[in-house]
Amino acid sequence: MGTGMDQVQDGSTPRVSVIIPANNEAALIGGCLGALLDSEEVPGGYEVIVIANGCTDDTVARARAYEGRFDALTVLDLPEGGKIGALNAGDAATRGAIRVYLDADVTVSPGLLAALAVALDGDRPAYASGRVRITATGAVSRAYARIWRQVPFMRSGVPGCGVFAMNAAGRARWGDWPAIISDDTFARLSFAPSERRLVRASYDWPIAEGWHALVKVRRRQDAGVDEIAALYPSLPDNDDKAPFPTQEKLRTALRDPVGFAIYASVALMSKLTRHRATGWSRGR
Repeated sequence: MGTGMDQVQDGSTPRVSVIIPANNEAALIGGCLGALLDSEEVPGGYEVIVIANGCTDDTVARARAYEGRFDALTVLDLPEGGKIGALNAGDAATRGAIRVYLDADVTVSPGLLAALAVALDGDRPAYASGRVRITATGAVSRAYARIWRQVPFMRSGVPGCGVFAMNAAGRARWGDWPAIISDDTFARLSFAPSERRLVRASYDWPIAEGWHALVKVRRRQDAGVDEIAALYPSLPDNDDKAPFPTQEKLRTALRDPVGFAIYASVALMSKLTRHRATGWSRGR
C-alpha cells in the first residue's frame, strides 16, 4: 500500500483522476478517502478531486484534512448543490486520461483503482466498473439487498452503481454532463455492451435505509431510466439487462419470502408513484 499517488510526487500528470461529488457527506467522506489511501499502486499514478457542492456541514474541512496524506488531492467548495454541476466542475479540474467517478459513500477495495486503470488502457472507447457489494444496516434494507443481489443484471452485468470509469476516448463521446436524474445510467448506456468491462476487484455500495427511503430511491432510478429513453432514444439500444425469468423469481420467493415481499413491494410502489420523482436523491 502507498500514500495514494507515489508516482506523481514530481508533478507529472497522473494517469487516473478520481472525481468525488459530495453533498453533506461529513460522516462518510473520511471512509471514502481512507479507502483510496489504502489503494495498491496504480499504473501512472492517480489524483483525487472532491467536489463539495452546497454543503452545510463540515465536508470541506474533513476532506481537506487529507491534503497532507495524499500527494495530489484537490477539494473544490461549490456554493450551489447538485451532482451534475459537481461532475462538470470535477471534469474541468482533472488531469488524468482515465476518469473514475466515485460516490462519497462508497469504499473501494485496495485493488480496484489499479484494475480499472489496466482495463481502460487503450485508445478505443471503454467503460469499466468493479464488482459491487451491496451493503445495508437495517433489517428491511438487508432483506431488499438479499434479493437485489440475485437480479441477473446485478449478479453478472456491469451496473456501475456508485463507481464507474472510462478512458479519454470514451469520455469524449459527450461534452458537459447533461442535466438529468441518472448520470450513472447515462454513462453506462453511452457505451455498447462490448465496450463495458467488469473487473474482479470490488467495492462496497450502501443502499438507502428503510422501506420509504428505498421506494424514494427506486422511484428516482426508474424515473431516470424513463428520462434517458425520452431525451436520448438511441441509448436504450445499448442496454443489456438480462431478464429475471418468472421461474427464477418463484424460486427466489420460496427461498426468501420476506426478502422477496419487501423487494416486490418497493418495486410496485415505485411504479405506482413514479410521477413524484424529482431530481437526485440518495435516501439518507
